[in-house]
Amino acid sequence: MTENKNYALFLKQKETLDIFLKNGAISKAQYDKSLGDLRIKMNIKIDDKEEKNMEVEIREYRESDLAAMKEIWNEVVEEGIAFPQEQPLDEQSAKEFFASQSFCAVAENDEKVVGLYILHPNNVGRCGHIANASYAVSSCCRGLHAGEKLVRHSIKKAAEIGFSILQFNAVVATNVHARHLYERIGFKGLGVIRGGFRMKDGHFEDICPYYIECK
Repeated sequence: MTENKNYALFLKQKETLDIFLKNGAISKAQYDKSLGDLRIKMNIKIDDKEEKNMEVEIREYRESDLAAMKEIWNEVVEEGIAFPQEQPLDEQSAKEFFASQSFCAVAENDEKVVGLYILHPNNVGRCGHIANASYAVSSCCRGLHAGEKLVRHSIKKAAEIGFSILQFNAVVATNVHARHLYERIGFKGLGVIRGGFRMKDGHFEDICPYYIECK
């Protein structure tokens, strides 16, 4: 578990470097050197770790999962850089929130819940065939492809329960790992909404809506 936490910290620092490179704050040579130094400092091996997949089972949630789900969800809320929600869930609101979804699944590794997703309509009536989803992975398990497995599972599940499109309304532009994942899977970008997300520290970042046809 310590190894996973170390890798999660590496990814967070790498994400900052990715943003600097994208914005032109550093050159590609500076980026490569900084990333190399970071790998050495944190003892991250490319072949050994970055290609590692966490073995997870994706299944429908059970009431016994709620405590772990609440903790994982609240971790992302409190980070304030990905979810629009600002208030953490308590025991009762978590029970009601997850029960209200069209479908809710967890990722389980070695009998421990390490991630989840929620699936629900993105709109009503004539747009009710479009779904929306949110994903949360425990910080100690990020970067091990559990999130990718949750996303792929949610696309199939959305189709199974009658949705034909899955749309994300507010992917924060600085969430480069999520954006790269969605684009690799086949989501299409719908443009950029300038200053659409208020970060935890109060400044605003762009958001990038995405969609994919569910098959």
